[in-house]
Amino acid sequence: MENLRLYAAQINPIVGDFKGNFDKIASHIEQAKNQGVDILAFPELAITGYPPEDLVLKPAFIEENLKYLDKIKKLSDNIVIIIGFVNKDFEIYNSAAICSSKKIISIYNKQFLPNYSVFDEERYFQKGLETLIFELRGMSFGVNICEDIYYSSGPTKSQAILGGANLIINISASPYHVGKVEEREKILFTRAVDNRVNIMYVNLVGGQDELVFDGNSMIVNEKGKILARAKSFEEDYFIFDLDTEEVNSTRLQDAKFKNQRDSMKDETAPLKVIKINDFAKNSNKTKNKSLAGITRYDITFDRYKEIISCQEEEIFKALALGTKDYISKNGFSKVVLGLSGGIDSALTAVVAAFAIGKHNVTGVLMPSEYSSKGSIDDSLLLASNIGIDTLIVPISDVYKSYLDNLGPIFKTDKINITKENLQARIRGNILMGLSNENGWLVLSTGNKSEISVGYCTLYGDMVGGFSPIKDIYKTLVYRICNFVNRKYSNIIPETIINKVPSAELKPDQKDEDKLPPYDKLDEILKSYIEEEKDYHDIVKAGFDEKMARDVINMVDFNEYKRRQGAPGIKITQRAFGRDRRYPITNKFKLR
Repeated sequence: MENLRLYAAQINPIVGDFKGNFDKIASHIEQAKNQGVDILAFPELAITGYPPEDLVLKPAFIEENLKYLDKIKKLSDNIVIIIGFVNKDFEIYNSAAICSSKKIISIYNKQFLPNYSVFDEERYFQKGLETLIFELRGMSFGVNICEDIYYSSGPTKSQAILGGANLIINISASPYHVGKVEEREKILFTRAVDNRVNIMYVNLVGGQDELVFDGNSMIVNEKGKILARAKSFEEDYFIFDLDTEEVNSTRLQDAKFKNQRDSMKDETAPLKVIKINDFAKNSNKTKNKSLAGITRYDITFDRYKEIISCQEEEIFKALALGTKDYISKNGFSKVVLGLSGGIDSALTAVVAAFAIGKHNVTGVLMPSEYSSKGSIDDSLLLASNIGIDTLIVPISDVYKSYLDNLGPIFKTDKINITKENLQARIRGNILMGLSNENGWLVLSTGNKSEISVGYCTLYGDMVGGFSPIKDIYKTLVYRICNFVNRKYSNIIPETIINKVPSAELKPDQKDEDKLPPYDKLDEILKSYIEEEKDYHDIVKAGFDEKMARDVINMVDFNEYKRRQGAPGIKITQRAFGRDRRYPITNKFKLR
């Protein structure tokens, strides 16, 4: 049996950009044909982009996606193309079309529909019921979609053990969160070894609203060894010549595999076998083309950790990609943000510069009488180090005008929360004015710790079209900034990293005047938000009773603020928004 030449196209589509997505797809098809590829696979819902959400409820959207599937089908001469699309057959399905010889050979409908965390697939799609096996040149392969491979009882088992598939091709749109790369690899390794089958996993890459898809497409063999891998957080592809006979040899020596097959013979799950007619190759030379320069290497998770040097680098790449794609996919080319001299605005500025280029970022200093000279100097030094433009717009005169007009109405002349928030809202208005005047997107600079407890001003420092670090706890902000400085020659001034956090809205103000130290605050927040622990659990873990109660009260009270914040990149398993859905009007207290 000759080797199969496989091609994984790790693309970055835009939801609803059918023409743009098709152009990417067609380019990979042409390249695959030129390289003598047998099977070319694209990610889940590659034609529409993922997730399309309520767009799939619009008939015109589905029809447009089917129109482009027809165009792709016509390009499938001398190759097998597997591509994700929205299928309509009385009901709507998340599907993969298997095309060859300018025909749709068959359609596989996703069986396991995720309906947790950021996923709402049961809202839109029906579950597929039929498991498919394809035969090409004496070799069998199965196709399934994303979540299907996460379950030991899923279609992979039937396809590999009952159907005898040598190869499973799983097309996916699996979003990133911290720890997801290792978690996903373990699942793929387990499925490959348990079923003694090669798995080609083809994942989406890119940012889509609050989600980031990390790519990391790969081939894992029946022994759990990675044979090929695409890059993380970048569009990429790989071509690999797979020896399918190795699977057969391994299975013959594995008594467990034979026993599993015998025990499954009485199962009645539908298993349909479809033969794909062999197709002529363009020339013998094409098939024998050198793969020099093609992504093809053995890379385990340990090796991945060498390429991505640390967790902070992985997160930084996710932030940069998510920010870049949100900006560009929504038609912006430049951004503006406030530079306070603090660590949050520093990290946001660095992320923005890496995402879209330093010449497309403007930092605005908006000093008041409470701004320290150190904060102004630090902001200017940061901007110089990064190479971004700056504007200086003092707010003292505007603030005084507000006080002159509102003073008679206010109850006190003392500096209180009202006057602190006025300053933040003046700054927000300045940023929005610059946005309107220049067509710049405003980046909000708040972190997850502040957003969790409401230590931010609605319509003030919360203004913005996108919030890159909204799912990054303050302690992680410090870790990422230290990584950035190690890798990029201390571009963030050490004075920014080492200074005591302060909003600088009144004299001698410090964050810890109102909040616990961030190391303690973040641990309580993780326990309450991500682990769903209650007050008693948190106190049992050793935290002060009053501190735990105060933090929980602040989180509960500020749901209304979080609902009005800008979208931002999901990094944790429990991000605010689609991940964590709590009512604003709510009298239940987790005590």
